Amino acid sequence: MEKIPFSVAMCVYKGDKAEWFDEALASVINQTVVPDEIVLVVDGPVPESIDDVIGKYEGIFENFNVVRLHQNVGHGIARRVGMERCKHNLVALMDSDDISVADRFEQQLEIFFKMPEVSAVGGNIEEFIDTVDNVVAKRNVPKDDADIKEYLKKRCPFNQMTVLLKKEEVLKAGGYVDWYCDEDYYLWIRMYENNCVFANTGTTLVNVRVGKEMYQRRGGIKYFESEAKLQKYMYDKKIIGFATFISNVTKRFIVQLLLPNKIRGFVFQKFARER
Repeated sequence: MEKIPFSVAMCVYKGDKAEWFDEALASVINQTVVPDEIVLVVDGPVPESIDDVIGKYEGIFENFNVVRLHQNVGHGIARRVGMERCKHNLVALMDSDDISVADRFEQQLEIFFKMPEVSAVGGNIEEFIDTVDNVVAKRNVPKDDADIKEYLKKRCPFNQMTVLLKKEEVLKAGGYVDWYCDEDYYLWIRMYENNCVFANTGTTLVNVRVGKEMYQRRGGIKYFESEAKLQKYMYDKKIIGFATFISNVTKRFIVQLLLPNKIRGFVFQKFARER
């Protein structure tokens, strides 16, 4: 397979743990196919421990480009800045506390090589606590374009930290826009509107670090309002019909507002994830 140049876009902020950030970066450069560039957006002031990790990788990875923002602007805007600074058209997204599998990029580039019409390629995730072998849940997403687009009408069709995408298609769709906890879902919807072609590998690409109460926190009025607003956007754009809109909002209302935290965590692991 001919090598296709690509960038990796990451963000880090003061709340991230330096040790986990180090592991995430290590998993990006220790790949069967190494990225041609890493663009790191430092979202506001960070502690010395994170700066030490940044200095380490500036010394060992030639094209490690750091963009420092004077104040914390939030994930959506930081993602936008990182995407715009990437030199290559193919850009892989990566979170600052997760661990990519060693052949992640090789798997994704193979799909782009075989299917040049594809705009975004993601994959499955395995969620772990403390160590990667302590897997508590998995999130699998559909592989094929038609299935992904049907899935999008009810749930987010990509695991954001796994996606490798075409920068030009992201920018055509308006790029990353700040949308509370859903900036990625909003982007996929707008790329859908632009008739982009999607794919997922069907394999686990990233091991995702979660806390014991991560599922329980996915609730509250602000979280629900953000999700409901996104469903309204799809309804207004005629991506979904009224029945689907009501069903989607009702399910989110029950899970995100009515259920106690402990039960919400159980529901997420039982129905929104595989064990």
